[in-house]
Amino acid sequence: MKDCHLHSTVSHDGKSSILEYIAVAPEMGVDELTFTEHYDDYVGIETKLSTLNVEKYHKTFLEIQEKTDFPINFGIEIGLQPHITEQIKSMVKAYPFDFIIGSSHITRKKDMAYDKSFFEGLTRREAYMQYFHEMLENICLYDEFDVYGHMDYVVRYGGYAEKHIDYAEFAEILDEILLALIKKDKGIEINTSGLRYGLGYAHPHPEILKRYRELGGKIITIGSDAHKTADLASGFREATAFLEAVGFHEVAFYRKRQPTFIKIKEFLK
Repeated sequence: MKDCHLHSTVSHDGKSSILEYIAVAPEMGVDELTFTEHYDDYVGIETKLSTLNVEKYHKTFLEIQEKTDFPINFGIEIGLQPHITEQIKSMVKAYPFDFIIGSSHITRKKDMAYDKSFFEGLTRREAYMQYFHEMLENICLYDEFDVYGHMDYVVRYGGYAEKHIDYAEFAEILDEILLALIKKDKGIEINTSGLRYGLGYAHPHPEILKRYRELGGKIITIGSDAHKTADLASGFREATAFLEAVGFHEVAFYRKRQPTFIKIKEFLK
């Protein structure tokens, strides 16, 4: 198996080092790792968090890569925001990334994981629609990503009784998002952290994956979004079962920003 969404201690919320992931990977049936450290811009946001020093991350990665024979790839998870396009374009151009996940962590300049005021005064539908509309705006503005990560991330933090994204309820905006991704030849990440969050499925909901395929989408990556070694490749068998149930038979894995497609049965070996 190959895990292409990992956070080490390079990220502000990582618990395990890159070397610790490498050490446990073989015994966990993982033969390749892609580290995707968090890059979020916090300018104008009340937080103690700081934006990733990519130069330092790249240097650390190269030093480790020189010392190991285990295959590791240099990736990043970029928190896309509409007003920082030039900053992101410049950063991405400066480094030889193997894989880039685009994500929506901060919406309307609110980091919903840490600032619940994003949801104040909004119904569940209103909050989710704001989130999806900014996601669509990001997709239209950016080419500097390969897949969109945990597309229904918003369900984790609103505190609403109904967490699941009902495709029919949001069909119009979700179709716009999926068609925009397909038009740009971008993929969707299936992110198994949803299973660890008790949602009963990996992000995004299988209905969204099914619709992506129906509309012609072909690029699916799989990542654990692990922040510690215990979660490396967690839920991969359940997630690939979801994929097969909606008609996907292969997953993608990126090196040098180019996808290689692997049959699910081979991926799980």
